[in-house]
Amino acid sequence: MKIFGIAGYSGSGKTTLIEKLIPLFTAQGLTVSLVKHAHHTFDVDQPGKDSFRHRHAGCNEVLVTSSRRWALMHELRGAAEPALHDLITHIAPCDLLLVEGFKHEAIPKLEVYRNVVGESMLHPQDPHIVAIASDHHVDTALPQFHLDDAVQIAAFIVRHVAR
Repeated sequence: MKIFGIAGYSGSGKTTLIEKLIPLFTAQGLTVSLVKHAHHTFDVDQPGKDSFRHRHAGCNEVLVTSSRRWALMHELRGAAEPALHDLITHIAPCDLLLVEGFKHEAIPKLEVYRNVVGESMLHPQDPHIVAIASDHHVDTALPQFHLDDAVQIAAFIVRHVAR
């Protein structure tokens, strides 16, 4: 399983870019999965649903399944947040595992950057950033792409993980 990260600050366009990249990868016959780091209080469950009620009653894990999908919710209940490599063990084998967020992980990453977000770049402080996608030119020797050029970004990622 090849792992490639998409990193940047909130509002930089990571999710939008990934949404454009996935169909380009799958059109090449690649199976793609994703691990996304979310805000501390995210919830995929809805108040009032049975699974929500069971979790709040004290279950550590609730697996919801149907004929179309299944989801496993695991409550940490005060335990430390798992490391990325531990989370990856829960992902079924695939050709390409995209990782959104986890900006400080030691995996190859594309930095998504917009000036308007008001944050400094992760590059060059992060040696694992291998390319930049931005809405303007960045002074760097790394490969860089316009944020809207999903076709070229996808081609770069495929070449990079094939090494």
